[in-house]
Parts: sequence; structure tokens; C-alpha cells
Amino acid sequence: MSYNPSYCWILVLTLGPFFTQTHRDPQRVPKTITQLYCYFIYNILKNHGREIESLREVLLRVGQMAFTGVAEKNIVFTDEDLIKYNLQPSQFLSGFLMELLEREDSARSVVYTFPHLTIQEFVAALAQFMTPHRGDITTLLIEAHGMTDGRFEVFLRFVAGLSSPRAAWILEEFLGKFPNQTICRVSDWVKEEVKRQIRNTGSEFGKRRLLNTMHYLFESQSPILAQQTLGSVEKLSFSGLGLTPIDCAVLSHAIRLCDTIKHLDLESCHIQCEGLQRLGPALHNCQCLRLGDNDLGASGVKLVSVALRNPDCKIQRLELQRVGLTDSGAEDLASALSTNPSLKGLYLSGNKLGNSGVKLVSAALRNPDCKIQILGLDGVGLTDSGAEDLVSTLSTKPSLTDLYLTHNFLTDRCVPALRRLILNLPRLEQINLRANKFDAIGEKELRSLQECRPGLRLDV
Repeated sequence: MSYNPSYCWILVLTLGPFFTQTHRDPQRVPKTITQLYCYFIYNILKNHGREIESLREVLLRVGQMAFTGVAEKNIVFTDEDLIKYNLQPSQFLSGFLMELLEREDSARSVVYTFPHLTIQEFVAALAQFMTPHRGDITTLLIEAHGMTDGRFEVFLRFVAGLSSPRAAWILEEFLGKFPNQTICRVSDWVKEEVKRQIRNTGSEFGKRRLLNTMHYLFESQSPILAQQTLGSVEKLSFSGLGLTPIDCAVLSHAIRLCDTIKHLDLESCHIQCEGLQRLGPALHNCQCLRLGDNDLGASGVKLVSVALRNPDCKIQRLELQRVGLTDSGAEDLASALSTNPSLKGLYLSGNKLGNSGVKLVSAALRNPDCKIQILGLDGVGLTDSGAEDLVSTLSTKPSLTDLYLTHNFLTDRCVPALRRLILNLPRLEQINLRANKFDAIGEKELRSLQECRPGLRLDV
């Protein structure tokens, strides 16, 4: 869950003993970054706060200093900064700040920094949540979200996360009840911001802003809030936007909570197997799933196959163009296809399937329950012998309306098979055969088939 893998290791070392001793309830295992950092801060307060009389006030002063640093892009603090916020170095403070020796010319001085920027951002969020700057948390959120350089991005995620009772409960021992008015105002702001960003996803910047606000939903862990903001949304498109594994987890969370989301477009999002693994639990809920131009490979497609096998699978259109699938990795997909009754459109163009990979797929489509209507196999390395097997299968599929076989290696030898296919499927509306190896005679014979099928669009 950490934004920095090396820091995740530090957190595990710090929090590991804590979880194994007194809080082993699986319901208390943190699901978000905010929940994790609440445990982290609790650990410091529990083990280093005994010497401090006004523990809450000191922590909030540290947080106010941290917030000023976030706002000013400052991660290094001096003795003057500590004095300004009425803070003094102590064993307690050392749980938050590290001392660094700084040399200027011949003089030496001590400066302070948080062990990691995310600790500074979390403590800043905690202070603003408990005692918001100028007393108005909504104004603060609007101003912070309006900054386009990203300085408040993680800070805002923490603020949203602190509105969740599951995150705050452990800190109440030291900080008291979290103010209900602030919780309500933060939730209302998140709700309105997500709704506003949904309307502005025509650009990459707009998509990124929407994704950031969806992180707020994830951190809040509120099913009601997610349904209020996304309950009427049918399509989410982040095509062309690079997504991290945590981004994928955020999307999965939203889709699982909001069954209205039917169309998920993640084409060219640089998703790899790890990201798809985070998305996995939600994929079967989508009717249209666009995953083309991502480096999924066989292991990633295997995860998609799990979604296809789900008894509640709703996927009707599946786009897997250019995802690095080969014939050796097609077996899982074929097995899933053979048991899936919902799929109507399958796009596998640009994968190196070869004849063997297309045999596997066509064999799976023989299932009588399969109602395939659109099949995209452009540029998959198909030859005449593979086309014979494919045609043999598709000839038994009266539901087929569109077939794409461009940029393969088909020659005049497979023209009779294609002729049978066209004549046997009265609902076939389009067959695209451009950029193959037909000679003039073969092309002429194929075009002549349009005379007996006036409604057919045939591109050779």
C-alpha cells in the first residue's frame, strides 16, 4: 500500500510487532494508506508520549508545522521553525522528526525532517482535520485541490481517509472524538468534487483529476458515499492515462460498490499483471471491458479468464488487442470462453496467436451456449490451414455478424472456406479481409459473393 516500496519495509518493521500483539482482529487490518498511518501514529503516541503532558496539543502543533511545509514545499525545518510552533526536541518528537547535521561554510547546525514525506503529509492532514486552518475545512479543501502542481494530492487523500470511523477509531484514545461537523463537511466536499470531475474527462488532465478524486472515495471507505457519487455513472474511461497498481485498486473498489458502471475503458493505460490483479475482483461486473494495448501477457490474460468464468460474469464485449498474448497463453482464455454465455464481442487483434492459438479459440466457441456476434482476429498470424478450422467453427454460429481477419497470411486456397462461411451465415453483415495474400482471381471471387448477399459488406 505504500507509495514507496522501501518505506513500506520500514513500516512493516515498525508496525509488525504491534499487529501481532494486541490487535489481531482481521476486521482491524488496514485497507487504506490512511488506516495504516493511523496505526503508525498510534504506535508513536503509545510508546513515546508518556513524557508529554499535553500530548494532543503537541501533536497538533507538529501537524501545523508539517502543513506549512507541505504548502510551501518544504521538508526541512530549523530550530526557528520549532520555536515558532512552541516545540522542543524530545524523545517524543524524535518519533516524528529526524535530526540532520547541516554544514554551512565553517559552521554546523542541526535541522529536522520527517522520515518520509508521507508522514509529514499525514500529520499535516491530521492537524487540519482536528483544527482546520482559519476554521473552515471546506475552504481549505477547495484551495488545496485547486493547486495543479500535486503538492496537496496525498494530503487530500489522508484528509478524506480521516473521515472514515474505521481509520480514526484507534487515535481517539489520545486525540478524543473526531469532530462530526468536519467529517460531514469532508464527505460532502468529496461527493461534490467527484460529481464535478466526472463531467470533465475529455482530456488527460481531466481524467487524472477524476482519478485523484476517486482516491478520496477509496480512502474514505464509505459505500454510501461511493454510491451517491458514482451511482448514476455507466462509463469510466481512463484510456491513455498511465495507471499504477494502487490506481487499479481504487477503480476496482468503485466498480464493486457501484453496479451501474457497465463500460470500463482502460486501453493504453500501461497496466501490467500486478495492476490487473488489483482490478480482478471487479472485472466480471463490466459489460464492456477495454484492455487493449496493455502489457498483460499470458499471466494477465489468465486473470481476465478468471472473470469470464465467474458465474455472475456480465462481460459482453472484451477487447484484448495487442496485450502480448501468444498461442501458449491462449489455453486459459479458450477454456474460459467455452463456459461463458454472456460474451458477444471478442477482439484479439495484434496478438501472436498463430494457427494453434486461433484453434484453441475457435474450439472454445463451439459451445452451443456461446452467442458470439463480433470476432476480431486482425494480425494474429493466421494462415490458410488455421482459417479452415476457424471457418468450420464459425459456420455453426448463426449469431455471427462481424468478422475481422485483416493483416494475416490468407491466400486463394481458403477462398472456398470463406465462401461457405458467407453463404451459411445469413446474419453476417461484415467480413474484413484486407492486407492478406489473395491474388486478383481470389479477390474477384470473394467480391462476387456480394451479389448473392446484397446486405454484406466485404472488404478485400
